Parts: sequence; structure tokens; C-alpha cells
Amino acid sequence: MKAGDIVIVEFEGWIQDSNELFDTTSEALAKEKDIFNDKMTYGAQPLIVGKGRIFPGLDESILKAEVGKEYEVVIPPEKAAGPRDAKLVELHPMREFLKQEIEPRVGLEVTVKNKPAIITAVTAGRVRVDFNNRLAGRTLKYKYKIIEKPSKPVEIAKLLLRMAYGTADGFDIEHHGKNYNIKLSDTCKYDQRWMLAKYRYVSDLREIAGAETISFVEEYAKPEKKEEGKEEKVSKETEEEPKSEKAPEELSEEDRKSA
Repeated sequence: MKAGDIVIVEFEGWIQDSNELFDTTSEALAKEKDIFNDKMTYGAQPLIVGKGRIFPGLDESILKAEVGKEYEVVIPPEKAAGPRDAKLVELHPMREFLKQEIEPRVGLEVTVKNKPAIITAVTAGRVRVDFNNRLAGRTLKYKYKIIEKPSKPVEIAKLLLRMAYGTADGFDIEHHGKNYNIKLSDTCKYDQRWMLAKYRYVSDLREIAGAETISFVEEYAKPEKKEEGKEEKVSKETEEEPKSEKAPEELSEEDRKSA
């Protein structure tokens, strides 16, 4: 492996001293260990190695790994989430949480000062919150297996899109040398998340795939017109059918005023 390679990996992440599972690509294991999240996509995941996208200790191990072999690596805090910082532990009045209709309890994840934190203690009138990464100061153990190392440009481009946006479904990607043409999915055209994801995607296409020119294509099909003389007459008692939406470029001046 070399820096910038994309690999598809199955993995399990454990906290070494407590033998607690904190991350996995296996849906069955997540359910077994009671960490299943229905908002997560399970199954082998694409990773970019050697570019600081994952914990340094795991990065170093994967760079030396081979496709198809199973590995286990123990990662000290300095090569994982880093050491704990005592300055990131604060005491807050109970009333701050009660005003937000939050009943403080140990282990509850909350947002304080627009930052995520975990409640670590609740005493009379006070709540202790920890802004440290929950894995800070912990030695981690990863078990992983590289399933595949893609090499085709279009396949790599789709994986980069999946990492940036969460899915590549509905997109059509063409590759010509160092030029990429991406036809957008119908869904992303109306998704605000796409605007931010697009910039990440462009950056990764240039850095990882070596793209020079990247073109995004949006298509809006013109609505089909009904043939004259074939429209059925509708009685006054019949409820009028809802009008189909027009694509943005098909709106007339009168349509825009009435919108």
C-alpha cells in the first residue's frame, strides 16, 4: 500500500482494557454488543490510507497490510485519539440542563456551548461534563481485513463520492484521461448537503484520483405534453388532478409571479 490508496475494509474497533466494542462494519456484531445505529450503513467501508483520515496507528498498520489477510493491531493513545485533557472537563449548574428540559444522567451525550460532551457525574446542583473525545486516553485494538484495493478510475471516483456524500447511487461518472464528467442524481439536486459534499469531493478527486478537469452535469427533463383531442372531459363533480411540477427552466413569467 502507499499513501493515497483507497481500500475497502471490514473492521472491529475495541477499547483494550474494558474489551468494549465502539465501532464495527458488522451489523450483526453491532446488534450483539448493543451499539447498533439504524442511521449507520454497515458492511465493508472504503478508507483512504496514509493521508491522516484515520487514527495514525491504524493508518501505519494498513499501509503494511495485504489484501485478503486478517490483522489485529493494538494502538496506544498517542497514536489513537490522543491523551485526555483535564481542561476539557467542566462543572455546570444543574439549572442549565433543566432549562433545556434535559434530565442529567451519567453517560448522557449532550451539547454544551455548541460542543458535544458526555455527562460524567451528577451531584447536588452540579453536572460534570467531559468535552474530551470519548476514546481519548484509551488504548484501542482493531481487528481488520482488507477486502479489496480498487484500481479503476471510475470505481475510485464512485468510492470518493460515497465517502464525501454518503452514497453514489443515481450518479453517472465518465472518465477520460484526467477529466471526469459527473451526471448528478435527481436526489442531490435538491439536497443542501450536496453543496458542502461537492467541495470535499472535488478536493479528493484532485488529490487522490489526480483529476484536472471536473464537470458536473444537471439534467431536467422537459415534461411531456398531452396530445390534443385526447384529453377526457372532467365533470364539475370530479376532483381536479394535481398539476405536475415544471423544471426550473420551464417556468413562465406568469408562473413565477403566481408561485
